[in-house]
Amino acid sequence: MSEQIPAPGRGRAAPMVATRRQRAMLTLGGLAALLFSLWLFADILTPFVLAGCIAYFLDPLAARMTRLGMPRPMAAILLIVLIVLLALLALLLLYPLIVSQMGVLLTALPSYVTSITATLRELLDSLEQAAGPDVVGPRLRELILGQVGAMVSWLGTAATRLIGGGLALFNVFTLAIVTPVMSFYLLRDWPSMMARLESWMPRRSAATLRQLARDIDRVLSAWLRGQMLCCLILCVYYAVALSAIGLDLGLTVGLMSGILSFIPYVGSMTGLVLSVLLAVGQWGDWNGVVWVLAIFLTGQAVEGYIIYPRLLGDRVHLHAVWVIFALFAGGVAFGFLGVLLAVPIAAALGVLARYWLRRYLESPLYLDPPRTGL
Repeated sequence: MSEQIPAPGRGRAAPMVATRRQRAMLTLGGLAALLFSLWLFADILTPFVLAGCIAYFLDPLAARMTRLGMPRPMAAILLIVLIVLLALLALLLLYPLIVSQMGVLLTALPSYVTSITATLRELLDSLEQAAGPDVVGPRLRELILGQVGAMVSWLGTAATRLIGGGLALFNVFTLAIVTPVMSFYLLRDWPSMMARLESWMPRRSAATLRQLARDIDRVLSAWLRGQMLCCLILCVYYAVALSAIGLDLGLTVGLMSGILSFIPYVGSMTGLVLSVLLAVGQWGDWNGVVWVLAIFLTGQAVEGYIIYPRLLGDRVHLHAVWVIFALFAGGVAFGFLGVLLAVPIAAALGVLARYWLRRYLESPLYLDPPRTGL
């Protein structure tokens, strides 16, 4: 005999059951509120998101220090102070060197343009002799030479303006005060915040959501920490190697190449193009270009066959194309804030996509055999 549920108003109240429509509306409403908040507060969210990234990155170290007996607030403040000191040390050591190299670039830029134009003219003359004037004519040659000279001049002046006025892009108060303070509070309270968020999960889907959160954390932490170590190694390698062969702006180009390696293939390709142009402009022959090619080919081989397998291995399921698309899409949508949020969102969407793909492959939509005899 089945149990009868009392009608509302008689005896025990009927249990509240969330319908599929209510769950869908709640999910869509939460996503809409999140996107609207990002759009509304995009101009002020950058230091807070940056602080969240710092806290997320430092949380494993803080947890290990806590297990060794240090109070969590003390571990948090020590780590934040260490990060601030390292940032100040890098700024004091590197910024004057980079600014001085920008001065060298401005001084030598006319001679660089002349040398690059002359070398390119010789190359085009050789191509014209080999392919004939119908393929490489005088008009095409002069057009290419004029455009290359204008591009090199623009790149030089744009780089000096970017480096010279880089600190003006950020609010000094924000970088010096707000971000470290917010990083400390987030790092100190990180375990309690995660526990509070977990307690807010819907009970029906809590186990699934916890597993998805663990998968997202595994992918994101492996990618971010491995990528930051990879960028640091490549910064040192490219800066030292390009400076060792005597390239005037080797330090600046090497650091930029390593930092931009956060975007797959973009850092190495950008550094290679700039280094080749600078080598031609500085030496006026192809010997320096050969050295530059050897440095970047070696860097790519070490990155692809040693650094990435050892630091990342098979723990990361973020394809390079997906990462590049996410970074550019985030930058177009929300600027620097979008770049900060791009990889976490890409990691989350990748985990969710694989989860739903597994659900689909186990569902009748995929397993149902074709009907016959109709």
